[in-house]
Amino acid sequence: MNLSVGIVGLPNVGKSTLFNALLKKQAALAANYPFATIEPNVGIVPVPDARLDKLAEVIQKESGVLSPKIPATVEFVDIAGLVAGASKGEGLGNKFLSHIREVAVIVHVLRAFSDENIIRAGATDLLSDFRVVETELQLADYATIEKQKEPKGVTDASAKLRWEVVEKLKYGLNSGISAREILSSDEEREVGKELGLLTAKKALFLCNVDEGDAPRTQELQKMFGEKLGVDPELCVVISAKLESEVAALSEEEQKAYLQELGVTESGLERLIRSAYHTLGLQSFLTAGEKEVRAWTVRVGATAVEAAGEIHTDFMKKFIKANIASLEDFIVCGGWKGVREQGKLKQEGKEYIMQDGDVVEFLIGS
Repeated sequence: MNLSVGIVGLPNVGKSTLFNALLKKQAALAANYPFATIEPNVGIVPVPDARLDKLAEVIQKESGVLSPKIPATVEFVDIAGLVAGASKGEGLGNKFLSHIREVAVIVHVLRAFSDENIIRAGATDLLSDFRVVETELQLADYATIEKQKEPKGVTDASAKLRWEVVEKLKYGLNSGISAREILSSDEEREVGKELGLLTAKKALFLCNVDEGDAPRTQELQKMFGEKLGVDPELCVVISAKLESEVAALSEEEQKAYLQELGVTESGLERLIRSAYHTLGLQSFLTAGEKEVRAWTVRVGATAVEAAGEIHTDFMKKFIKANIASLEDFIVCGGWKGVREQGKLKQEGKEYIMQDGDVVEFLIGS
């Protein structure tokens, strides 16, 4: 499954500062877990999950072993900068568009900070920034739609629906409306996905504010959502400059600094968590002396699909899954306790995984 998130934005909006802060998170991860491979424009960062700390404490009390904690991860891609005319190949336009096609979610980095030393690239405010980027994506999508040919003499219902969606998209995109707003049903969205439309992708809006505005995230989130005409829940308000400084601190120093600001988690952590959920992902947990780990599955995944995330052989040889809720696992003091107190459920292949399920899979030989 595609788990990547593309960071896009005009020059001088703080995109590089944000990505460098993410790379600091990755560096901390890679120091302990070698699976976090590093590429120049890719950052694989841990998904914040306090549940792992709680599980590790339970396992330590139960077994006397302090298990290493391995979080789920999200891949962020720093996409080449955009300029007006990218849809026609201006600047790094073709590279920019090809990279966006490869990601599942777009994070629009929008400048909401003041700095006289940093020149704007033609935009006057964050709404203008967004419109420049979105217009280029709309133009690229329109070019894709124009290449579609009407099927002749076709009676197949799916082919008819596809052409109806193409016509609907052509009219909407030509009117300056993005595909995500045009496509109103799951069937239509599937057509948009098949066509590879850029504006059909899910999006988050990162509003890069001054350091002094960082404690006002909730207030600014609502304000920016209204200004952009999007759900405020899709807006992530952070100061990229501040986040870069915080990411360089030790875990203890970060907690103390955030406490001084009056916030419980960093903006970077909010971004990572939002990206994870926007990708339609959730985590199930495994807990033992060897490791305590969060595994990534899509929302709606079955138990056998979850087993396959650990190893493909687990899908083929799946017998059942022993599952406890995180709360029961903690209260009962681990695997022995949930068994003795009847809190362990045995589930088959078709069980729908829930976020935070603590699982052990029984696998045949």
